Amino acid sequence: MLYDVFICHASEDKNSFVRPLAEILKKSNLEVWYDEFSLTIGDSLRESIDKGLSKSRFGIVVLSPSFFKKKWPQRELNGLVAREMSGEDRIILPIWHNITNNEILKYSPTCLDCNANALGKRSK
Repeated sequence: MLYDVFICHASEDKNSFVRPLAEILKKSNLEVWYDEFSLTIGDSLRESIDKGLSKSRFGIVVLSPSFFKKKWPQRELNGLVAREMSGEDRIILPIWHNITNNEILKYSPTCLDCNANALGKRSK
């Protein structure tokens, strides 16, 4: 694998959460696919994202109200789900950002399953 983690997020969450998370991971000597680190002018957006999705050990998915309003981050999540469904070990690492259990249930009941699997067991 080329990257340790791919960070899937909505751009609205960059300043408040995602950029600081990406910087902490990078400072911890992890190879991070994050758009601000990995994309350069002239790159094919789709090809670069596909490379990040396919060449990362794990996908961190920052679930938020903004995430569920945008198609592109959900498309990235679909790519990570496809990898898991193809028989790979659990690779999706969900992070809930400013969102409740009920909101996730409303937007995507299957994302609750991702969280339960990542945690091994849901806590109440």
